[in-house]
Amino acid sequence: MDGASRFVPVSTPEWHATAPAKLNLALHVTGQRADGYHTLSSLVAFTEAGDGLTVRPAELDGLTLSGRFANALSDGAAEENILVKAGRMARAIVDASGEELPPLALHLEKSLPVASGIGGGSADAAALLRIVADLFPRCRESLRSAALALGADVPMCFDGCPALVEGLGEISSPLRRLPAVDCLLVNPGLAVSTPAVFRQLSCRSNPPLPPVPAAGFASLAALVDYLQASRNDLAAPAGQLAPPIAAIEAALAQAGAAFARMSGSGATVFGLFASSAAASRAAEIMARQHPDYWVMQTRLRPADPEDFQT
Repeated sequence: MDGASRFVPVSTPEWHATAPAKLNLALHVTGQRADGYHTLSSLVAFTEAGDGLTVRPAELDGLTLSGRFANALSDGAAEENILVKAGRMARAIVDASGEELPPLALHLEKSLPVASGIGGGSADAAALLRIVADLFPRCRESLRSAALALGADVPMCFDGCPALVEGLGEISSPLRRLPAVDCLLVNPGLAVSTPAVFRQLSCRSNPPLPPVPAAGFASLAALVDYLQASRNDLAAPAGQLAPPIAAIEAALAQAGAAFARMSGSGATVFGLFASSAAASRAAEIMARQHPDYWVMQTRLRPADPEDFQT
C-alpha cells in the first residue's frame, strides 16, 4: 500500500480507555442556526471517573456491554449504538489514509447513566476515536474533525480537557489552569431527552459566557466566583421535565457544596467541594436520603499545560 503500515498488534493485545463524564459547568445558549442546531457557549470539564472501554483486534467487529447501565443500551439495535457508528467512521478515515484498521471487539463497562447530561455516549465514542488516533497518529486531525457528525459533544470529549467550548461544540479553547476539584454527581434516575429540553427553551439567543480569565482558574474559589456570574440556560426547561433537579441542587448546597448546578440538559447535578472528605460526607447524606438515586464521587481532571496552545 505504497509504503503505508498495516496495523498488526504484537506486544499490546488490547487497549483500555476511560470515557469520563463531561460536565457543563456553565452553559449559555447563544443562538439557533437555520438548520435547527443550537450554538452554545460553555465551560466544560471532565471527571476522573467514567465508563470503561476495552478494544482488541478480532475476526469480526463486535460490541459487548456490562455495568450498571448496560441494559439501558442493549434494548436498541447494535447498529445504532454510537460506538458502532464511531468504529465505522474511524475505519473509513483510516482506510482513506492508506492504512488499515482491522475488525475490533469492543467491550463497554457502562457506569454512567444514559441521557443524563454528562456526555456518556459521546464520551464512549470519543474514547474509541482517541484509541484509533493513538494507533494511527496521522489520522488524528481527521478523526477529530469528523467527530462532530456523531454528536455535538463528541469533539470536546475527544479533546478531553477543560475548555471554553463554542459553536455547536466543535470550537474548543483549552483552559490554561483548572485545579483537580473534588465533586459529586447525582442523578435522580430520570432520563431527559435533549431535544425535548430544547423544545421547552423560552429564549434561544443569549449572551455568551463572561470572558474566561487568561490564566484560567487557580483555585476552587476562583472557579466558583466565575460560575456564579454564569448560568445553565437548559436548567429551567429541564426542571419542567425532571422536577427533582432543583431539589438536588439545594440538597448539595445544604450538604456543603461550594457550588451546585445541573450539567448539560440534565438531569445530573454536580456539586463542587473543598475536599474529598466534604464530598464523601455529602455522598453519604444523598445516598441515605435518596437510596434510589445514582451518586458518584470523583474529581475534576485538572488542566494540562500541554493542552493549552497559544
